[in-house]
Amino acid sequence: MKTYTEIIIEHINREKSELLIALLDELGFNGFEETDNSLKAFINTELYDENELRKLAAEAQFDFRLENIEEQNWNALWESNFAPVVVDDFVAVRAIFHKQKFDVEHEILITPKMSFGTGHHATTFMMIQQMRHLNFGLKNVLDFGTGTGVLAILAEMLGASEIIALDNDDWSIENALENVEANHCRKIKIEKAHTALTEDKYAIILANINKNVIIANAETLVNQLCKNGILLLSGLLLEDENDIIQTFSMSGLRHKNTEKRAQWISMIWELE
Repeated sequence: MKTYTEIIIEHINREKSELLIALLDELGFNGFEETDNSLKAFINTELYDENELRKLAAEAQFDFRLENIEEQNWNALWESNFAPVVVDDFVAVRAIFHKQKFDVEHEILITPKMSFGTGHHATTFMMIQQMRHLNFGLKNVLDFGTGTGVLAILAEMLGASEIIALDNDDWSIENALENVEANHCRKIKIEKAHTALTEDKYAIILANINKNVIIANAETLVNQLCKNGILLLSGLLLEDENDIIQTFSMSGLRHKNTEKRAQWISMIWELE
C-alpha cells in the first residue's frame, strides 16, 4: 500500500499559501488543502526528499511539521474537505457524493483523490473560465499535465473531436481514467508521458502545469500547434509572465490575453 507524506505549514496568509503551492508543486507535491491560515501538502513518500524541502523552507522562510498517511485514509481526508466548485454560470465541478444541483451549462463529476486539478485552485478555475471563450467544436486537443482530467473532460463537453491527455504521475493517470468514465466521455485518450511530445498537431493545447515545465516544453508545444491554433497556459505566477512572454513571442505566437486571479495568471496564445 502506498503511503504519503503530509507537511503542515501554519500561520501563513492566503497569498503566501498560493506561492508555496507553486514551489512545492515543483518538488513533486501534488495534493494541497488550504485554510485561512494554514496549508497542507501531500507527496508520495517514495518521492519525498527532506533535504530539498528543508532547503526550500529556508529560502521561502516557513516552518513545517510532518505526518505520514496511508493511501486508504487519503480519500476520507480529501472527501471531508472537498466542496463543489462553481465557475460562474458555466461549470460546476462536484464529487459523486454531492447531492446539490447547480444552474450551470456543464457539470463535471470528479472522484476526490490526490490528483491536482479539481477546480479549487486558481489556475484550474481560470483555465475553465478561459475555455468558455474558445471554440472546441470538432477540434483536436492536447491536455498536457491533465491531473484529474477535468480540462480534458470539459473539452469533450465543449465539442472537441479528440483529446489526448498526458501526465507523468501514475496516481493522476488512474484518477483521470476514473473521472473520464464517470463523465461518460468517449473521445479522451489518457497516456503517461514526461514531455508534451506526440505524433500529431492540435488546434488547441491546454497546459496547466508550472513555468519550468512549460518553458522546457515550449518548442514542442509550438511545433504541435496547427496554424491559428490556440495555446492556453496556466500554473503560472504573476512574476512568471515576462519570462513566458519572452519565450513564446520569440516562437511566432501572438499573445492574446492574460487573466489574473490572486497570485496566479492564465494566458492565451495563438499561432498565426
